[in-house]
Amino acid sequence: MAEFTLVGVLLVLLALAVVQLALSLHVRNTLLDAAAEGARFASLAGASSAEGVQRTRDLIDAAIASSYAEDATAATVSISGVPAIEIRVRATLPVIGLLGLANGLEVAGHAPIEAVE
Repeated sequence: MAEFTLVGVLLVLLALAVVQLALSLHVRNTLLDAAAEGARFASLAGASSAEGVQRTRDLIDAAIASSYAEDATAATVSISGVPAIEIRVRATLPVIGLLGLANGLEVAGHAPIEAVE
């Protein structure tokens, strides 16, 4: 009887670990998508990098929580000689539920800067 209990406990722990991994990947992909969308928004002609950061924060706030959007920054970079905007987001890496390692997750989105000539 003890073997069945031990197997049951191990199966439950394995299932919880898979669910936690799925949650962590969901958070990462959501942050990455929000950063990429913010970079695309900031790269439009007439838009500023601050507007891209705000767009990123709004998307993260709507999808996860505002605490995940606190550390979002923008910078102008060069990718293969092409000027681009980079939105970088640092957030908590979820380990148990949405609680976890502060600044354990960092993603960046890039988009070439649009120029009207």
